[in-house]
Amino acid sequence: MITIRQARASDEIAMQNCNLTNLPENYHMKYYLYHLATWPELSFVAENEQGRVVGYVLAKMNEDMTEPLDGHITSLSVMRSYRRLGIAERLMNQAQRAMFEVFDAKFVSLHVRISNIAAFSLYRNTLSFDIDHTEPKYYADGEDAYSMKKDLTALYSLEQENLDF
Repeated sequence: MITIRQARASDEIAMQNCNLTNLPENYHMKYYLYHLATWPELSFVAENEQGRVVGYVLAKMNEDMTEPLDGHITSLSVMRSYRRLGIAERLMNQAQRAMFEVFDAKFVSLHVRISNIAAFSLYRNTLSFDIDHTEPKYYADGEDAYSMKKDLTALYSLEQENLDF
């Protein structure tokens, strides 16, 4: 059984290990700590039965704080042997819900490599993100990225209306 929980500072090394194992874009430890200290409600980890971190989502609110408020997925990674089990979807849903409930975010954005067909499919087909635009040479190796967005208001506002008495 996989458990999704809020990330803690003590998860930094496990999160970085997941990142280094799976992704070409890597971050310094202080970058994880910055996210966890500034937006502690938005990042989550997936743990297996032994308590090992097998996936994470690192998220933040965009810092310009202009209206409407929007969140951003900085990084999402799941260890290869745990893929195709719905873990990435669960992590993303937790982060998106927290953005909406805690910060009243209206939408969430992310970047994905144009060549990363599996991630693009997850974001577009499973999680209902739309392509906003293409950012040329976004990645350090010169690859372009799709900048994608998802409207959170329709998704969670309906839920809240159903809860209001």
